[in-house]
Amino acid sequence: MNTNGIAAVAKSIRSLSIDAIQKANSGHPGLPLGCAELAAVLYGEILKHNPKNPKWANRDRFVLSAGHGSMLLYSILHLSGYDISLDDIKSFRQIGTKCPGHPEFGRTPGVENTSGPLGQGIAIGVGMAVAETMLAAKFNTPNRKIIDHYTYILTGEGCLEEGVSAEACSFAGHHKLGKIIMFYDENRISIDGSTDITFTEDIEGRFKAYGWQVLKGSMYDVQEIMRLVDEAKAETQKPTLIMLKSVIGRFSPKEGTSAVHGEPLGVDAVFQTKKNLGLNPDEFFQIDGDAISYFAEKKSTFQKFEDDWKNEFALWQKENPLLAKQWTAAQDFLPDGEYSEPAYEIGKMVATRTASGDMINALGLRYSSLVGGSADLKGSNKSGMKCDGGTYTAENRAGRSIEYGIREFAMAGIGSGLALHGGIRPFVATYLVFSDYMRASIRLSALMRLPIIYDLTHDSIYVGEDGPTHQPIEQLASLRAIPNLVVLRPGDAEETVEAWKMAIESKETPVVLSLTRQNVPVYEKDDKNWRNTIHRGAYIVKNGGENPDVTILATGSEVFMALEAAKISKKNVRVVSVLDKNLFEKQDESFCQNILGKTSRIIVAEAGVHLGWEGFVKNKRDLFTIDRFGESGPGKNVAQSFGFTAEKLSELICS
Repeated sequence: MNTNGIAAVAKSIRSLSIDAIQKANSGHPGLPLGCAELAAVLYGEILKHNPKNPKWANRDRFVLSAGHGSMLLYSILHLSGYDISLDDIKSFRQIGTKCPGHPEFGRTPGVENTSGPLGQGIAIGVGMAVAETMLAAKFNTPNRKIIDHYTYILTGEGCLEEGVSAEACSFAGHHKLGKIIMFYDENRISIDGSTDITFTEDIEGRFKAYGWQVLKGSMYDVQEIMRLVDEAKAETQKPTLIMLKSVIGRFSPKEGTSAVHGEPLGVDAVFQTKKNLGLNPDEFFQIDGDAISYFAEKKSTFQKFEDDWKNEFALWQKENPLLAKQWTAAQDFLPDGEYSEPAYEIGKMVATRTASGDMINALGLRYSSLVGGSADLKGSNKSGMKCDGGTYTAENRAGRSIEYGIREFAMAGIGSGLALHGGIRPFVATYLVFSDYMRASIRLSALMRLPIIYDLTHDSIYVGEDGPTHQPIEQLASLRAIPNLVVLRPGDAEETVEAWKMAIESKETPVVLSLTRQNVPVYEKDDKNWRNTIHRGAYIVKNGGENPDVTILATGSEVFMALEAAKISKKNVRVVSVLDKNLFEKQDESFCQNILGKTSRIIVAEAGVHLGWEGFVKNKRDLFTIDRFGESGPGKNVAQSFGFTAEKLSELICS
């Protein structure tokens, strides 16, 4: 190991980081100054990667969970040969840059995930490690290993304080994910001062209780770090936490203090830091010549990692043509099996959660890369996968049905990791009301444009006896407010089939499926081309004539309520099922007018808050919605007590 080269790389990381942050007059210099040696040895000696092809399938993954330290990552990516120029470094935190304030997936070569909200990177890394084990079990043969890599994570106190880290690390320990190696930047400093003011737990004891191996060392002894990584790899049944004692803002006048965490050093402190590093204090963005030489010599090694894998893959492909076809299908999520679409008779009573379960298992046979699980609600969500593989466990990596336990936030983050890894299409399931626990991760998946499917059931007051804690009211509006998130609320079993098709077809947007607990009837559709029309967000269920007296826009279980209300009212009522409100709003005016009809009055019916629907109605009294929390009692009785019934809707129609 070229220790002089690694030292030069660490010095250059510090140089680039402090100058980029100072030039932007914004950023977090503490972590890059404190962790430079780790980044240098990780990208120079430990990671199996190739900067010339950041996406080759069997690379090791590195997740910077402490995303505020982004200049550490950008600096080492630039130095090691990724497509990040010095001008990119100089444009840190500027519009359109490859080096945004926190790492963003899809923007910067070599960045594996978006990070910033603390703790989520840990869950994402756990998801990547799960994906590695799944794909290894599916594709590796006794003669060939085409999937065999590690997931490395860098975390700090902030990530470990966030609750999602506890959920994810507990899951990882239980599932014996031995190829996770997480480095803990143990500097004991946060924004407000020493972590002693809030965070004094026994971290070693905590992780051992999770079922992790815990190792300890210094951030500044690269040979010790190498030894600790070897020790971590030797333990195949436990993930490993490597606790590395460090000094935040090392070499700066503010080292070891909270003052260096989240703001530029300042001109004078940058000058002094460069002197302490042996750099010319009057030069900017200095890179040590030995760092350039070090990575120049590494190019052939990095390329060999990929070339060796390609050669192994070619032999494997020749020996296993059927598996090879599945591999190709998995990379782009293409069908590789038979598909029998569920069918339902008109009038049959079917909960949309049940129809969703039917589709999960139909699609599971068609797409062998579809995997999913629930937060201890598989039976209630109807989300269990009955196709090949069984349940994913430490003993059965081939399982496609994941038991997440009661860990909604981590489940959503792990789902992102599964999607980011590639070769897998994940869905995760729980009750709609618990999307509140998942929201931060759902938002991050939308930001990363990940095609995750969120299977969210028990979607209204009709949950019933569990009461207001479990009855969603504001969740649909809240989720629709997230950019790049598709929210689908089908009205019956047939619409649920189409909703799943839309979810599967979505390649750059996460999709929420909002599904009923209660049975709802499959209804007749006046639009005989409805299966195509619905893919534009809405379609006509009941025509009500060319010039209806009233048009009702309804979603989910309220579509049938609207049909019943129309019968009672004896008026010319058009009923429209709005599967995707946001998509419907984006359609051209001609399509929307055709759907709405020539009517002077529109009523909206949805068992949730009115927020977002105001633009459809002329009078707020025509918002037939629920703007209060629910009650405990049988679902129909709760609706009756709220006046949320077909009879009351009919009265509104006739008023």
